[in-house]
Amino acid sequence: MASKGIKDKVAIISIGCTPFREHWDKSKDDLVIDATTQTLASANLTTEDIDAYWLGTAQSGMSGLTLSMPMRLEGKPVTRVENYCATGSEAIRQACYAVASGAYDVAMAVGVEKVKDSGYQGLNAFPMPTAGTNRTLTAAAMYSLILPAYAEKYGVDEEKLRMVVAKIAEKNHYNGAKNPLAQFRREISAEQICNMAAVAGRLSVFDCAGVADGAAAAIVVPAEKAYDYTEKPLFVKALSFVSGNGSGLIDPEYDYTTFPECEAAAKDAYQQAGIADPKDVLAMAEVHDCFTPTELILMEDLGFSERGEAWNDVLEGNFGLEGNLPVNTDGGLKSFGHPVGASGIRMHYECWLQLRNEAPEERSIPRTERNLGLVHNLGGYPGEMVSFVSILGTEIG
Repeated sequence: MASKGIKDKVAIISIGCTPFREHWDKSKDDLVIDATTQTLASANLTTEDIDAYWLGTAQSGMSGLTLSMPMRLEGKPVTRVENYCATGSEAIRQACYAVASGAYDVAMAVGVEKVKDSGYQGLNAFPMPTAGTNRTLTAAAMYSLILPAYAEKYGVDEEKLRMVVAKIAEKNHYNGAKNPLAQFRREISAEQICNMAAVAGRLSVFDCAGVADGAAAAIVVPAEKAYDYTEKPLFVKALSFVSGNGSGLIDPEYDYTTFPECEAAAKDAYQQAGIADPKDVLAMAEVHDCFTPTELILMEDLGFSERGEAWNDVLEGNFGLEGNLPVNTDGGLKSFGHPVGASGIRMHYECWLQLRNEAPEERSIPRTERNLGLVHNLGGYPGEMVSFVSILGTEIG
């Protein structure tokens, strides 16, 4: 890829996140105000100090007015963006590039989604006429195809693999139970998950992330001005985004054991950040665990495990809080919840807490010399996907 990147040119100086919940008592506007007020206050800024805004939402608004109206903004540019479940990350990416270009000195990225009291649940696609080659399965069904494909390709017993992905959910619920902002705060065992009725393939409802209401926001500035606002900024080392061509839907060679877009985005991000082996330098990672098999595949696509070995790394606890590379320390989509427009920024919020040593002690990562965190956010389905990867660090250089 030809990405030149903006390593160490932009820094996050403040970031905030609402609880992800079934917010029956709050409107979209309430959630926007809660997240932005928290984020502005922690940097001692006002809306007038922000030069430009980027708003990420999938279903909760169609223009910049979705943000400017509740915030009562006067004469400010607000750009509304959407990129499937990577919408929040798209907002932060565009805000960062705008600051890096020199167009603005202070930019805010906001993500919000309010769907729980909309009259229907989950995400919906318009029933547009197609040529008959588009997918017709639900998201859960599409991602459930990973398990038999992976078992066959790598010779892993299907019953063992079923337990492996349940262990992923167990880990993320263990972490989320310690997170007051998480939607689901109850621990659950892998055995309990395996004993549940299937909803798609071998996946139960606890293998699937829950849709939620919530909002998150981040403020970015040029790196050289970061310490004017905070003693502990996070510097952007890499921002990568890859949009696939959807060929996996009709390619008979596509085998569901890898997401090429995610692998490509990761390689590009590592090149931008100057990382040879992510396992050696990353302190933690937040990844898009929309379904438990997704996290399994991502461990290999992101280079955290060798091909065909992620299942064993999961069983050995390598991605737990005390593991070599903690993954989804806040509970991930699985436990934290998934308001589409906010999730990508929420992932950056967890990096903010962990890398600045501000996460609660009961779910803090081990303190080492590593000072980099990775965020992975995707949208779409196996075979037709967009993928985002960012890398953040506490120091320049």
